[in-house]
Amino acid sequence: MHASDSRSPELVADLVTLLRPLPQPIAELATRLALLLLAIRPDLEAKARLGWGSVNYRHPRAGFVCAVFPMEDHVSLVFEHGRQLSSPLLEGDGKQVRFIRFVPGAPIPEDDLAILIAEAIALKA
Repeated sequence: MHASDSRSPELVADLVTLLRPLPQPIAELATRLALLLLAIRPDLEAKARLGWGSVNYRHPRAGFVCAVFPMEDHVSLVFEHGRQLSSPLLEGDGKQVRFIRFVPGAPIPEDDLAILIAEAIALKA
């Protein structure tokens, strides 16, 4: 799904299903972040994965790039190959994955996210 159709009935319905059990501030933050990623990179395709509880983003050449995971008290933006990315925003100490934790009310660093997503795509394209 491209940004031009990011509000397709399928994505909207899946987002509603995914976010329904979560507190409203988390649902709003997750929706904002999910749509922001498509605005930053119109070439990404978004798909809600209800089994995983996430919205996953794929790039036509790079494949899977990142995913938005809403939790009870925060929203994580997970980068599959985050260990290879350079950003002080990234957390985690696993062999591969890194994430950024967002909480309601805190600003979303849009410019930093644009750089990270471009770096993640370049890494795998």
